[in-house]
Amino acid sequence: MKLIHYLPLTLIFLYTTQDIKSQNVKVTVPDENEVIQTDSIELPPSMTYPLDSLLSDWKSKNYIITNKECSTSPLNPSFSDSTYIDRLSRIPAIIEMPYNEVVRRFIDLFCTRLRNNFAYELSASNFYIPIFEEALDAYGLPLELKYIPIIESGLRPSAKSRVGATGLWQFMLRTGKVYGLECNSLVDERRDPIKSSWAVAHYLKDLYAIYNDWSLVIAAYNCGPGTLNKAIRRAGGEKNYWKIYRFLPRETQGYLPAFIAANYVMNYYCDHNICPMETNIPLNTDTVQITKDLYFEQISAVCDIPIKEIQSLNPEYLRQFIPGHIKPYTLVLPQNIISKFIDKQDSIYKYDADELFLRHEIIPVNYDKASKRSNSSRSRGRYTYYRIKNGDSLYTIAKKYHVTVSQLKKWNRMRSSSIHPGKRLRIEK
Repeated sequence: MKLIHYLPLTLIFLYTTQDIKSQNVKVTVPDENEVIQTDSIELPPSMTYPLDSLLSDWKSKNYIITNKECSTSPLNPSFSDSTYIDRLSRIPAIIEMPYNEVVRRFIDLFCTRLRNNFAYELSASNFYIPIFEEALDAYGLPLELKYIPIIESGLRPSAKSRVGATGLWQFMLRTGKVYGLECNSLVDERRDPIKSSWAVAHYLKDLYAIYNDWSLVIAAYNCGPGTLNKAIRRAGGEKNYWKIYRFLPRETQGYLPAFIAANYVMNYYCDHNICPMETNIPLNTDTVQITKDLYFEQISAVCDIPIKEIQSLNPEYLRQFIPGHIKPYTLVLPQNIISKFIDKQDSIYKYDADELFLRHEIIPVNYDKASKRSNSSRSRGRYTYYRIKNGDSLYTIAKKYHVTVSQLKKWNRMRSSSIHPGKRLRIEK
């Protein structure tokens, strides 16, 4: 995938920010003089999502088995500091995984109160980790960065922060656009796991070219390069995460330790008796190019596929609508549906088209005030009523009287298209 530079990196860094809405966890951390002090660290919001919220995604509902009994004990064993240090050193990683009291507190938190969340994330990683790894590898980045979305979104593709950071990687809108992602009212490619992963890999590579230190890159990803640069200046130009630690925002103080702890748990969950939920890998998918306006409802009805499944496979389309008249867009469908879609394209595009596309009609406007008053008074004085019969729809009634469905709804103060036999509809002439 080719991503386009839109702005110089210096401008990108000024705009980049990541939102963390959190709860406080009391930890003790080393300051720059190696003295232990008590500080309040904010936990990323993804770490506090209820399990029911994580499992509400269509893919999770259909492919993660939540009623599987685990054979391991629900108790979390306790280990010595030396064991944690040894295990972290054995993780095959380029990024340094230091151990201290902050990291220990996050490991304990993840393995106790949040162990059910990690049971979900271990299963959901089967969907997303291969996508993350492919993008990171293409840019020559450390593969352990694939666990950033666990901290950012809890592997919840529909996650959105209070300031608008969106998707698995929680990209801000401006940064997403800078890195080639389309973001508007109809399409938001930050929600697309593949496109957003490639954009993030490009962004992380650019951050590393500036800081040349992965701990600082991870911090910048969380708080934004502008905020990180302020912390570096306040620390007298120091460029070590732990030496600028006390100058960072509270949420960023916990971000790198949380990242290290997430890497630890994803590698050593068995030692802590965390049982991954069983996952059935989804069917293979394929793509087709859409060059006309198309609603998910049309695909669902003709191809016999649930709308929620189409949404799950195409999360970037915000309104269950593909604006193919603007430019060609990609539609992802299960492989066994693709041939059906190709064979029945004409029927799909025609299905309920008059009803679905009424809002695109050109409505003439009469700016002559006298004529407008005259027309208005005539319409109020001339109308009829139609009694609804079995088999009727607003579309068939509108067609019979040469009006639009929108007009029928307006005249009868209707909020939906539901009608019932025996009721009367007012029709103005």
